[in-house]
Amino acid sequence: MALSRLLNSFRVRLLLLLALVLIVTVSVQYYVNLRAVRSNTQFIVEQQRAIMAGVALGVNSLSSGEYLDQMRDEAKLPLLGDRDDRVQNVLIVDESGNIKDSLDKNQTPRENADKSIRYVKLKDISLPALKSAVELPEMNAPLPEGMNVTNAAATMDRGAYYFPVDTDKGRRYIIVVLGSANSLATTLQRQSRRSLLWTLAVLLATTCLTAIVVWQFTRPIKFLSTGARRIAGGDLSYRVPTSGRSDEMGELTELFNDMTTKLARTRELEAQLYNAEKAIVVSRLASAIAHEIRNPLNYINLTLDHLRAGFSPADPRKQEKFESLTSQLKTEVARINQRITEFLNYSRPPKLEPRLLNVSDVARDALRTVQVQASENNIETTVEEVGGAHSITADAESIRSALTNLVINSLQAMDGEGGKIAIVVSGEEADKRVRIDVSDTGRGIKADDISKIFEPYYSTKDTGTGLGLAIVRKAIDDHHGTISVKSKEGEGTTFTITLPVNSGDI
Repeated sequence: MALSRLLNSFRVRLLLLLALVLIVTVSVQYYVNLRAVRSNTQFIVEQQRAIMAGVALGVNSLSSGEYLDQMRDEAKLPLLGDRDDRVQNVLIVDESGNIKDSLDKNQTPRENADKSIRYVKLKDISLPALKSAVELPEMNAPLPEGMNVTNAAATMDRGAYYFPVDTDKGRRYIIVVLGSANSLATTLQRQSRRSLLWTLAVLLATTCLTAIVVWQFTRPIKFLSTGARRIAGGDLSYRVPTSGRSDEMGELTELFNDMTTKLARTRELEAQLYNAEKAIVVSRLASAIAHEIRNPLNYINLTLDHLRAGFSPADPRKQEKFESLTSQLKTEVARINQRITEFLNYSRPPKLEPRLLNVSDVARDALRTVQVQASENNIETTVEEVGGAHSITADAESIRSALTNLVINSLQAMDGEGGKIAIVVSGEEADKRVRIDVSDTGRGIKADDISKIFEPYYSTKDTGTGLGLAIVRKAIDDHHGTISVKSKEGEGTTFTITLPVNSGDI
C-alpha cells in the first residue's frame, strides 16, 4: 500500500524518469566507447602485424634468394604495399647505399645488357624522415650514403625506421617505410563523430520522451492556470477537467474544483443575503409610503364618490363626461393603491389566488393603461395570438401587474413620436408552457445594464425607483416561470416571459 502510494507520487515518478534517462544515456555512451576501444585495439594490432610482417619479410629476404615482392605475393599479405596505410615499403640497402631489394619494383636491381647488375641508389629516392629502430653500440658505425637520420620528434607525417643486420655478405640495412599516422587520427575522429552522433541521438530520443511525459505531467497545471483565470474573471461555473490521476496533481485538481464549488455556493448565499437585505429595505419603504400616501388617497377616493353623488351635471352629455373622468380617477387611485400593495408584498411570501386566465385578455388589459398616451404619441399597440388562444392557471392581478410594468417601460423607452409596442402570445413545449413576448421599438438598453435591470433599486431613469422590473421578476418567479431580455441600443427591446400552463401549488 505504501509502495503504491509512493509510486503514484508525481515527484517520485519524475525522479524515476530522470534516473531512467540518465541510465540509458550512460549505457549507450559506455557501449559506444567500448566498441571504439575494440576498434582501436584491432587497428593497433593490425598496425603492429604490418610492421612485424615488413621486418620479417626483410629478414627472410636476406637469407633467401627471392625478392621482397615475390615473397609478399607468395605470403599473400595485404598489409604491405605502397597503397597500404600501414607499411608502404620495405628496402634492403648494403653498405654502399645500393638498394638490394624493395617492395617497389621500380627500386629493385636491374640487369644491364652486359649481364651486370644495376642498383638504384638510396640517395636517388625520396625517403621520409629516417630513424633508428633500436639503439645499440655497434650501430654507431657510419651509415651508407642517402641514409640521413633525424632526431626530430614524431609527427603525423610518413616516417621510416631502419636497423642493421650482419650477413656473410656484409652489413645490410633493413628500412621499413610506414604510412602516415593520419589514418589512425582519421579513424579516431570518425569514431569520435560516431560516438557523438550516438550520444546526440540518445539525448534527442530521451529529450522527446521526457518532453512527452512532462507534457502529460504538467497538463493539469495548464488546466489549473486556465481555471484560475476564469474564476478570477467571475466564472464560478468553470471546473478543471479531471483525468483520474491519483498523484499530487489529481489531488490538487479535485481540491481546486471543490474550492470553486464552495466559492459559487458562497456567492449564491451572498446574493441571497443581499436580496434579503434589499427586500427588507423595500418593505420598510413600502410601509412608509403606505402610511404617508394611502390616507390622502382615501380622502381623494371619498371626495370622488361625494362629487359623483352630489355634483353630477344635469346635462346628459356633461354627465357622461363627468362620469367617465371620475371613474378614470377612481381607477388610477385604485392602481396607486395596488402599487403600494405590491411594494408591501415584495419582501413577503406571495398570497396568490390562481384561476384560469386568457393570457391575451390580460395582455390587452395591460395595454389599456397606456392606450391614451400611446395614441397621443402615434405609438401603435398590438396583441397577437400565435396558434390560437392560450390560457394558464395564475393569479390575475400578479400577471397583469407584471405585464403593465413592462408596457409602461416600453412606452417610456420611446424617445419621440411614433413606434410600436407589441405583445405576442404563443405556445412552447407542446403547449405545456405559454410564451409572452413584450417588444418595443424604443431606444434599447445598454449592454452593461442588461445584467442589472432586474436588481432592486437599479434604474437608468432619473426619477425611477428601480423596483418595477424587480417586481416583475418576482411575480414571474412566484409562478415558476422565467423572464429574459434581448435589447440593442437604437433598435428596441424584447422581454420574453414563459409560464407553465398549470403552475401547480403557487
